[in-house]
Amino acid sequence: MRLGFAGRAWRLAAAGIVLALLLAGTVWGDDDEFPFGPFRMYSTRADPNAAVVSTRTVGLTPEGEEIRLSGGEVGLRRAEFEGQLDRLEDEPELLGLLAEAYAERHPSAPEMVSVQVVQRRFELVDGRQTGEFTDRVLVEYVLEDDGS
Repeated sequence: MRLGFAGRAWRLAAAGIVLALLLAGTVWGDDDEFPFGPFRMYSTRADPNAAVVSTRTVGLTPEGEEIRLSGGEVGLRRAEFEGQLDRLEDEPELLGLLAEAYAERHPSAPEMVSVQVVQRRFELVDGRQTGEFTDRVLVEYVLEDDGS
């Protein structure tokens, strides 16, 4: 069975539209237009002298010691957590849920008095760490004392 003239014309038009969208997305697009726009994470190069930012979540003990609440410690993937940063800034009490999840998984862990989301900026020169960094607390939630 051969494809008729109308079928070939339809396929050619559809292929032309897809190619035009890909070209436009490549030139003017951004991550939001993926797959027609480039996925910038893979299609661009980072400035080797720009700072690198790493986000972490920590619980603080009464003595000021940090307990890492990132990753498998609370059952959340890093990308899932970082995708919720705006929400956490609006609703810091959600950090209390991370403390509860950690306490359930680690019953003998030290008591926490607060939970913080901290961003650390590592300074780079020619793509190498200089050893200098700065920390900034994005969100903090003070945990309620359960009376024990």
